[in-house]
Amino acid sequence: MSSLVPPLQIRPVTQADHHQWLPLWQGYNAFYGRAGETALPEGITQATWERFLNPLEPVFALVAESEGELVGLAHYLFHRSTTRLEPVCYLQDLFADARRRKQGIGKSLIRAVYAQSAQAGARRVYWQTQSSNEAGRALYDQVAEHRGFIVYGHEVQG
Repeated sequence: MSSLVPPLQIRPVTQADHHQWLPLWQGYNAFYGRAGETALPEGITQATWERFLNPLEPVFALVAESEGELVGLAHYLFHRSTTRLEPVCYLQDLFADARRRKQGIGKSLIRAVYAQSAQAGARRVYWQTQSSNEAGRALYDQVAEHRGFIVYGHEVQG
């Protein structure tokens, strides 16, 4: 019996991927407590998907594919910075199918985002995660440096 992991291809998302991307997106959101009554509105999911396919949008999606099945996703965007001249990359969403964890999917997606960033002239990639995401943090410690920042947020009404 072989324990070899099937080959993995990292590539940009295409229109034809929607039916396989959606369960990954829903799994990612459920991981962060956005499911059931707290699920994102359908309009956000639809707008997010459309942004990936619009060449005028600065939001991008990569997927990990293995044997014709999507097993992971990475969503990222480029933006300007007040501390450097070149753009920076924010890796907003990273998710691997729970059945396929510990197979290098997350690391491969992160490295692909690094490559896309270099191609776009962005020399810095950053992201955030919940402090309780121990498995994610173990991976992130292998591929990046924790810089000690604490993230604050506020929902503006109006």
